Amino acid sequence: MSQQTIKYFFTLCLLAFVQLSWAVSLPAVFSDNMVLQQNSELIIWGWGKPMEKISISTPWDGNILSTEASSQGTWSVAVKTPKGSITAYNLTIKGYNEIVLKNVLIGEVWLCSGQSNMEWTANMGINNAQEEVKQAKYPKIRFFSVTHRTAITPQIDLEGQWAECSPESMQNFSAVAYFFARKLQAELKVPIGLLNSSWGGTPAECWMPSETFEGNDLILTAAKKLEPVPWGPTEIARIYNAMIEPLTKFKIAGALWYQGESNVSTAYAYKETMTALISSWRKKWGQEFPFYYCQIAPYKYGNPVEGAALRDAQRRTLTVPNTGMVVTSDIGDTTDIHPRNKQDVGLRLANLALVKQYKIKNGLVEGPYYLSHRANANQMLVYFANAEGLHFKGNKITHFELAGEDGIFYPAEAKINKDNLVEVQAEKVTRPTMVRYAWGNTATPNLFNGVGLPASCFSSK
Repeated sequence: MSQQTIKYFFTLCLLAFVQLSWAVSLPAVFSDNMVLQQNSELIIWGWGKPMEKISISTPWDGNILSTEASSQGTWSVAVKTPKGSITAYNLTIKGYNEIVLKNVLIGEVWLCSGQSNMEWTANMGINNAQEEVKQAKYPKIRFFSVTHRTAITPQIDLEGQWAECSPESMQNFSAVAYFFARKLQAELKVPIGLLNSSWGGTPAECWMPSETFEGNDLILTAAKKLEPVPWGPTEIARIYNAMIEPLTKFKIAGALWYQGESNVSTAYAYKETMTALISSWRKKWGQEFPFYYCQIAPYKYGNPVEGAALRDAQRRTLTVPNTGMVVTSDIGDTTDIHPRNKQDVGLRLANLALVKQYKIKNGLVEGPYYLSHRANANQMLVYFANAEGLHFKGNKITHFELAGEDGIFYPAEAKINKDNLVEVQAEKVTRPTMVRYAWGNTATPNLFNGVGLPASCFSSK
């Protein structure tokens, strides 16, 4: 080979390397098969060479949007999306190179997060798993699975990929999230995108940015009590930094949360923790999006009442605006921390969204939960929200208790009066001051409203 030929070959290699180093690139969440939030102004962002000219062609409106990479090699473009439809698009991003994102849909995008009950898949074992997997042919539902990672500092990207819903993809995706999306897609008639960022056995503190703990001694002290475990992190912000922060510029419709089992030992701080988590996520996204969550199911934890205390903290978190809670006490399994009925959990979450967020349905979509109480002689009158059609299953209402000024609770008898109030009375308590309901780890309440949704446990103390 001549010296001139060698020089020419070297020059071609150098040019190829330079062009590769100039290549415009995107975060993992922008890929083939993705779903973008409908009716929104959203951001598409990425990286390139400083001062690189970048354009984005949006085929739904025929626009070409242009920008230039900053001196730090970052760029972003504001894009307007239309109403969702079944039309699939190819989205083109050009810099020194060209990226074509294929089979892109526009619809509703939801973030799904938490620990193992959110992460739980059909392959791990759910009711009617074989038939559910077989029927999971919904190409307008798309899954994005975030790979487990931790980081000490907030990250700019993560690992994951979008996939069409098929029997092959559904069986390894969050079952709760899938059943939620299946109901939403059937009712809204638009594509549904799900971002699944969950990790079994992890406490809520891992999912919150570190600055959330500054100046909040209650949640910081509780976080310091979390002990290391072999199956995942327990340190504050470690999962947030790697698995949530990189998504915070991606437009979503709302968030679903199924977590709490790993926080039962610090249930006293959980309401404050959850309030801080919800607030921090909304601040990071710059959206006051709906946040719907699942109350953990009755299960035999170590301390006799720590599960009930955590569930009550979840109930109290409903004071945070634009939230909703699914009670699972009637579809749980006190011997299994992973109840296999994920269909009803997903359906109840979807009904919350359809009524509260999308307003295309009416009626009750939450179970009764405690509002207040009032002493009436030797009785306690208990008022519930969502109490229309209040009734009990079985021979009598179970799991109510009363206490007087001494703070000692005794089993009580209860009945429902014509105003959907519950009258509670205990032989050993002549002047009741406190009332509680289903106050035990495995207590399975039998009080329901008119649409068959169970009442949440509570303590007025």
